[in-house]
Amino acid sequence: MEKRRSISIGRKILGGFGLLVVAFIIYAGVSIFVLQESKRIINENSRVIRPSTDAINEFVLMVTQSKMYITNWVYLPMTDELESDKDILKMLLDYNYPELETRLDDLKEKWEDPEQQQMLDSAKAQFEALKVSMSEIMQTLVTFEDYEDPMTAFMAEDLVTSQILGPSQELITMLEQLAEMKRLEMQAADTNLKEQFGNLERTAYMLGAFIILAGILSGVFLSRSITKPINYLKQVIEKLGLGELPEDKNQKFSRDEIGDMGVAVQTLTEGLRSTSFFAEKIGKGEYDAEFTPLSDNDVLGNSLLEMRSNLKSVAEDDRQRNWANEGIAKFGEILRKNNDNLEILADEVISSLVKYVEGNQGGLYIVNEADEFEGEDEEYMTLSSCYAWEKKKYLEQKVYKGDGLTGQAWMEQDTIYMTDVPQDYMMITSGLGKATPGYILIVPMKINEEVFGVLELASFYEFPDYRIRFVERVAESIASTLSSVKISAKTQRLLEESTELTEQMRAQEEEMRQNMEELQATQEEMQRSQREREEKEKIINNTNMMMELDAELNILNTNEVLTEVLGYEIAEIRGKALESFVASKNEFQKAMDLMEVGRTYSGVFKMMNSKNQTVLVKISAGKSYDPMMSEDKYLFFGSDLTNLTAEA
Repeated sequence: MEKRRSISIGRKILGGFGLLVVAFIIYAGVSIFVLQESKRIINENSRVIRPSTDAINEFVLMVTQSKMYITNWVYLPMTDELESDKDILKMLLDYNYPELETRLDDLKEKWEDPEQQQMLDSAKAQFEALKVSMSEIMQTLVTFEDYEDPMTAFMAEDLVTSQILGPSQELITMLEQLAEMKRLEMQAADTNLKEQFGNLERTAYMLGAFIILAGILSGVFLSRSITKPINYLKQVIEKLGLGELPEDKNQKFSRDEIGDMGVAVQTLTEGLRSTSFFAEKIGKGEYDAEFTPLSDNDVLGNSLLEMRSNLKSVAEDDRQRNWANEGIAKFGEILRKNNDNLEILADEVISSLVKYVEGNQGGLYIVNEADEFEGEDEEYMTLSSCYAWEKKKYLEQKVYKGDGLTGQAWMEQDTIYMTDVPQDYMMITSGLGKATPGYILIVPMKINEEVFGVLELASFYEFPDYRIRFVERVAESIASTLSSVKISAKTQRLLEESTELTEQMRAQEEEMRQNMEELQATQEEMQRSQREREEKEKIINNTNMMMELDAELNILNTNEVLTEVLGYEIAEIRGKALESFVASKNEFQKAMDLMEVGRTYSGVFKMMNSKNQTVLVKISAGKSYDPMMSEDKYLFFGSDLTNLTAEA
């Protein structure tokens, strides 16, 4: 009989307690695994997905700005403002884009979806094609003469319409799709994170039930065998209870060793339940749930607290970012709908902005240009719209640079944030009386280092940093809209002038048509007209240089004007290559390249005369086909600019 009892009571107790320890180890392992997996997901969001989304949105903004600036390059006249836009466009293409491309390439290597990588490569290739088209326009429209040349301007406008505007919009659509994919990845990661915490919760309940069951069975078993090992088991369980398991104070136990063991097991179970409940709250996003570690050495409890702190910080960052993005979209819609009426635009913007940032009062100042007819020799600002403001007091007031805080913000082109507002600065009025605001925020509306107005907000409560940054972004968007309104006004004025000129040309065409009918009426008038044309051609032939080249660019014919300017006889020039008389080889090659694609050329050549001296010649050239000779020919017309340059 003694041999049949191979396991002593002490070993059975140790075995039962070992099961509890194994269960706890399994739970701790699962918990640590879930925490590490959650940490990995959070790190991937913060280091790959979110930076990728921000970089893609920055790419979209860069494409939009490039399209806007290249359009301004082509359609706007040569002004200092246009030169600034040109510099910005060059900076975008030559410096900002390479830096963004490098950053996107680094992030792309961490992407797991080959389709997204291919979309990014395709987007980069499309933007490179856009850069080529933009570079061609930037090289074509360089000087004032280029803008004055109808053919050059027409070709540039056609290039913008056919190869930039449409492809740019397609590229923006592709990038927005890619950004949406990244947003879905972020959403999937958040879902995975919640599932991990759900698994942790279920594991906690299962192991908790197992531990409770093991404790009960151990109690029943040990109640039949009260021995000294019970005290050892009690001490071990109580020790474990200090680290992992809380105490159930509502349960009563007998005053003996078995009762002590029950208390210890209950303590273990309650602690596990508390930890599971806290993990469940975190999984649901309730980051303000209360939890107290069982001891200073509670590894799991402290890890959960640290994880909650990290998740809470990430959630707050997301909330602020989403709040700002929603606000930018909202005000973008306001600016888009009301960009044709500044008064309505100002009212909508300032009322919506004060409400969105939870302020109490606000005003929007707009810069007015100097008007000599009104006796103003410098720019000034007026209050265009306000919210909860003493409007009658400030409506007619003009603010110049440096006048008060508003004028100072205009002059310094920087944000002013006051946390100690003087009593007499302004008052916020309500039905219960008046009070001085506690905080004032003044933000200039600027873009490209030009201020178009100032936003002024007042509040009884502090403006957080992220709201100040949001107001600055909104101010920049408003400035961009005001800039577009000014450009649209200038464009409308130019369009009206162009329409008037077109009507004049139509009247002239009608007059020419009537003249042609009169010329056809009589033979005598036709002969007189013929003689006049011949005289005009003779004058042109005697005043302008003329050259006819064959397909090999050898001179076939010329006139005496060219020989006089260059100091050669016609026989010395005929049959020789025109390039041998041209000093500006690059300009000559540029002319040939343009004519090869069916375009005309207009520019200045440096030519060498018989004395090896440089002669500046204004050249207009084109390519034509000679049906009789069945070959291409080139016609060059020019005028001598050497004397004009010397006189200047």
